[in-house]
Amino acid sequence: MRTVHRLRRQVREGLTGGRRQVGIFVKLASPDVVELAGRAGLDLVVVDLEHSTLTERDAIGLVRHAVLCGIPALVRLPEVDAPLVARLLENGAAGIQLSTLRSAAEAARLRDACRFAPTGARSVSLANRAAGFGSVPLADFLRIEAADPPLLVGQIETRVDEPLAEVVRGLDVAFVGTTDLAVSLGLPPPDVMADAVGAVGAAAAEADVAFGGWAGALADADRLGLATASYLLVSSDLQLLAHGLGAVVPVASEEEA
Repeated sequence: MRTVHRLRRQVREGLTGGRRQVGIFVKLASPDVVELAGRAGLDLVVVDLEHSTLTERDAIGLVRHAVLCGIPALVRLPEVDAPLVARLLENGAAGIQLSTLRSAAEAARLRDACRFAPTGARSVSLANRAAGFGSVPLADFLRIEAADPPLLVGQIETRVDEPLAEVVRGLDVAFVGTTDLAVSLGLPPPDVMADAVGAVGAAAAEADVAFGGWAGALADADRLGLATASYLLVSSDLQLLAHGLGAVVPVASEEEA
């Protein structure tokens, strides 16, 4: 079994070492999905508390199982909810992926919720899984957390009025939400969309953070401007299940004929 701190380090080393980290969004409450993702060789999963029917209890069960399976599990949230963030991290979440990041102030709130003082404002407890249920002395736990803090991913999905590099500075990943960004820009032609995605990539480079994004399929990454993305989420468990079930239908029809 790997600890969540080792799993966080594993992702960071991949991002800085030039090995693209590939994962999926998890929208189903079954721990089998997390385990299958690990067995398939994915680098991480992102439990989705924005676009799914998952509850907090579901998400906690999934991140706990992910640690046991040795696969990092981040959690996507639509807003910074500090008590919820603390509960997710205490139960083994490798990090938080914040949707619709629009300002440096929002990024600062995310950092504060995920970091202990003096670099953040997260409340400290040792009576939880990440702290070994009190078996780790406070000073040691704070040192371990400082060495491998939660991963911070900010999704750029709309027009941002502030300089993008300043908005994403201090995060681990500047992530372009390609679908929402396209909608917010009025479903622009490919060249305009490519410029918008490229602007996030350039901001990531300027801020010295990893560049990431979402694609419906791995083969679509280049077309979406994500060729240089080192953090790539591909589809989701629901979409992959729908695709797989759809592929069964023609076979069944032929057999029945």
